[in-house]
Amino acid sequence: MSIFKKKINPSPFANLPFKQPIDRTAIFLMLVLSVLIGLLLLSGDRTAPRVREFTWENKQIGAEDTGFLLTFFRPMNQSTVEENLKLEPPLPGKFSWAGRRMAYTLKDPAPYGVTYTVKLAGATDKYFGENNQKKGTPMQPFSSSFRSRDRAFAYIGVQGETESRLMLVNLTSSDSKPIPLTPKDLVVTDFKPYPDSDRILFSATDRSIARTRGTLNQELFTVTTGLNPQSGSGTQQKYPAGRIDKILDSKDYQNLKFDLSADGKIIVVQRVNRSNPGDFSPWILEEKQAPKPLENEQGGDFMIRPDSKSMVISQKQGLAIVPLKPEADPVEFLPKYEQVLGMARDNSAAAYVKYNSDFTRSLFILDNQGVEQEILRIPGSIMAVYFDPRKNQDNQVQRLYCLLAQRLKTESYKEQPFLATIDLKKEGTRLVGTIKPLLILPNQLDTQISLSPDGLALIFDQSVTAATPSAADRPRNSGGQSIATSRLWLLPLVDLPADGSPAKLQPEELPFAGYHPRWLP
Repeated sequence: MSIFKKKINPSPFANLPFKQPIDRTAIFLMLVLSVLIGLLLLSGDRTAPRVREFTWENKQIGAEDTGFLLTFFRPMNQSTVEENLKLEPPLPGKFSWAGRRMAYTLKDPAPYGVTYTVKLAGATDKYFGENNQKKGTPMQPFSSSFRSRDRAFAYIGVQGETESRLMLVNLTSSDSKPIPLTPKDLVVTDFKPYPDSDRILFSATDRSIARTRGTLNQELFTVTTGLNPQSGSGTQQKYPAGRIDKILDSKDYQNLKFDLSADGKIIVVQRVNRSNPGDFSPWILEEKQAPKPLENEQGGDFMIRPDSKSMVISQKQGLAIVPLKPEADPVEFLPKYEQVLGMARDNSAAAYVKYNSDFTRSLFILDNQGVEQEILRIPGSIMAVYFDPRKNQDNQVQRLYCLLAQRLKTESYKEQPFLATIDLKKEGTRLVGTIKPLLILPNQLDTQISLSPDGLALIFDQSVTAATPSAADRPRNSGGQSIATSRLWLLPLVDLPADGSPAKLQPEELPFAGYHPRWLP
């Protein structure tokens, strides 16, 4: 017999430490956990679904904020979400989906000065939810809040300590006392709020200069309002009310009319060369850039379009749409019209005025497809037009708010100003306007009106001119007449009766003496 025994190959697991009880227990637990994980994956995650992100959480929104997003951690049964989503107070809107993300688009701008609560409970996820075979897992109840911007406006004071100063009123605040934004040594002549309401662009002249040389030496400034709206994402540094920065002097040029783009990034100002009065043209001021003239463009009144890329300017042959940015459309002429009075916020349409040979004036609506329609012809004046931000069911402009004046049948030429709405309705391919008077105004044509960004109120002034000329630094209307005093009125807007009967609107006189009011966006 051989002294050598046959060598037997050991098991590959012979050297593994499986022989100890603790090792066998660990292996067993690993197998059990693997089976459980597999079963869980096959059956789906049964933990309660929940909201991952709400884009308006603790935000302050404005009229330009048209909808919010809800993002979930897992796919949801969409119908259960839509049935159970509650907004308090209610904000009508419509739903749309993209995967786990739900969008809720408001039908109308949210009324200002209100805190809203969003609640969602009872919705289920999508697992086992198809064909109603089984109910999905109920979600964790969700609740959050947001608020709309404060209801605030600015105006120019006319009496005492407020004379010719820019004033701010916050109607949402518990203390709605007017706040002076500018010092006494500046005579303010015009202003435009920035889109975030945190600043106001204004023109003003040093009072000592205005007393001797008038207000043709006005310079451009910005002033903070103390408001700090937070729309969407991003934060803004808050400054107290009254911080003033000069942005354009009047050393070499007189600064006349100006306008501010809807995005707040472009200022257009009409300037006249002091050494060469024939040199007058619009100038452009962009953020962090030196002012520059708009080449080869001259004209009178102008308005920047809501796209912030172009403007409408009056010229000898009518109106012209002029680009302000390289990517804007080329120059377009509108020889039929003499004046532009208003534009829809979404740039879908604009209101133009045509002077007729029979001494009447026509109001035309021209949409962004080039389709025009005369909706009003009046023997008198069309002085202001605002597009209602609230749309109809087809997302079309449904109403205009206008300041009009009807010529009276008297020996001397007189006009009776009044506020009116023009309801717009499509009849086939035609746009038809139905005028409805709202309020007869005193026989004074220099009234200034402003429509609130949520479309729920009009504010207007009622000024009285001085019998005799006053000092050059005193408030003056657009015609250059001295203003002795001026009252401010608030007109809440309600839905007009369906039968066409007159609306019973009651204007409220505000306890502030001022003129040229403007709502903050």
